[in-house]
Amino acid sequence: MDFLRRMMAGRYGSDQLNNALLLLGLVLLVIEWITGWRWMSAFVLALLLLCYFRMFSRNIQVRYAENQRFLRWWGPIGTRLRNARLRFQDRKTHRYFKCPNCKQRLRVPRGRGKINITCPQKNKIPKDKMEEDTCIFSKKKYNRITNTSRGRFQ
Repeated sequence: MDFLRRMMAGRYGSDQLNNALLLLGLVLLVIEWITGWRWMSAFVLALLLLCYFRMFSRNIQVRYAENQRFLRWWGPIGTRLRNARLRFQDRKTHRYFKCPNCKQRLRVPRGRGKINITCPQKNKIPKDKMEEDTCIFSKKKYNRITNTSRGRFQ
């Protein structure tokens, strides 16, 4: 174990981009097994070699910059996937609405009868640009009113 520790000293190691490349390689490997396309193994091998190259690289600044570019690209996608998973988990106990003005998602408990929903972003909209009747509409047994009161459920 001491040999590995000494060998990896001064090297970049693994990061989120390496993990994503390895996951992509595994997905391609499964697709290759299912479809029988043997030429896809070249892509899997190239991804594996790229991961090892990045892991054992001594040029830490360049690898760090590559990872930061990947994280800037993946950040919004990962957030959307995480939020979709959370909404799916809450589908039986909560309902989600989207404010038509600020596009913020509002989480409302199910089974409470007819309720008024107000958008918490009300304070960020200038009073001269706020129109109360633009956000009022009904959906099933929920009456949704946004940008009208203190930003809490009524």
